[in-house]
Amino acid sequence: MRIAIVNDLLLAVEALSRVVTSVPGYVIAWIATNGAEAVKKYEEDKPDLILMDLIMPVMDGVQATDAIMKKSPCPILVVTATVKGNAAKVFEAMGCGALDAVGTPVLGPGGKIEGGEELLKKIVTIRKLVNGDMPALNLKTAPGKTLREAPMPIVAIGSSTGGPKALAHILSRMPGTLGAALVIVQHVDPHFAASLAEWLSDQCKLTATLAREGIHPEQDVVYIAGTNDHLVLDPDGAFHYTSEPLYCPYRPSVDRFFLSLVDSWPRKGVAVLLTGMGRDGAKGLLALRRAGWLTIVQDEKTSIVYGMPRAAVELGAAVIISPLENIADEIVKSIQNREVIYER
Repeated sequence: MRIAIVNDLLLAVEALSRVVTSVPGYVIAWIATNGAEAVKKYEEDKPDLILMDLIMPVMDGVQATDAIMKKSPCPILVVTATVKGNAAKVFEAMGCGALDAVGTPVLGPGGKIEGGEELLKKIVTIRKLVNGDMPALNLKTAPGKTLREAPMPIVAIGSSTGGPKALAHILSRMPGTLGAALVIVQHVDPHFAASLAEWLSDQCKLTATLAREGIHPEQDVVYIAGTNDHLVLDPDGAFHYTSEPLYCPYRPSVDRFFLSLVDSWPRKGVAVLLTGMGRDGAKGLLALRRAGWLTIVQDEKTSIVYGMPRAAVELGAAVIISPLENIADEIVKSIQNREVIYER
């Protein structure tokens, strides 16, 4: 696997290089000290993965990610020294197409590197995503005891690559009194989940918060899946987290949450699948469509990566295929017309 490093700090480059080359088969393709240099080198030599810093001279990591993804998409992992301090820029970069983010490994006492294992885990996951080396998920609904009455409809949204920007766009167009609870499953490192909730709150009239174990969804609140385990709604009407399925590469899984709604939330709502690499959410969206929910898929033109939406379209899971700018209106119209049950 050929990996490029974009970072203006020599110590960071040294730490990253040592971590990458510690794995047989991983080699450094090239090194750039700013975003502009990275864009130029990428045009000449496309690696399998780019480790992109955020704060750099000449052109920062957000601008470089945007330029690279628009020209010829490449897997990009944001590697930043200050995760919380750079949260807004992390979400901007992910909105432009970066797959994930992780802290920069550091050289500790005696030359020992700290934080290298987490970086390597991210690289392995990205390699599986890019190669399509994913076990087929055999997720099935498990009919059982459900709530007799659901107190409100739910708007369930799944997203991945490019998701933060798309989510902000949709939420910014939502009224402060929607009449539904909104639940978002975004593929994001759990270290960033709380910051994502804060960042999204700043983009809209609604309040965004983490979906915490055991709490019940409330109307006009946006809930964000907040751990590396899978968020589900159980028949008790509360949020819970589960490690199953253990082998699922998408954590948290959109499919797992969507299918829990089929099992446990009888009131018909709206399910949306946005931009993202892979196929997560497609099977769950199909199950929700068959259960009478309105299912919306972001169209190819406005998706940063048309992987998850394409998979849903291929399965026939979408009632509506919509450009990003129209999705909020479709959600509001459906929630206001609560008696509509969509074709199965």
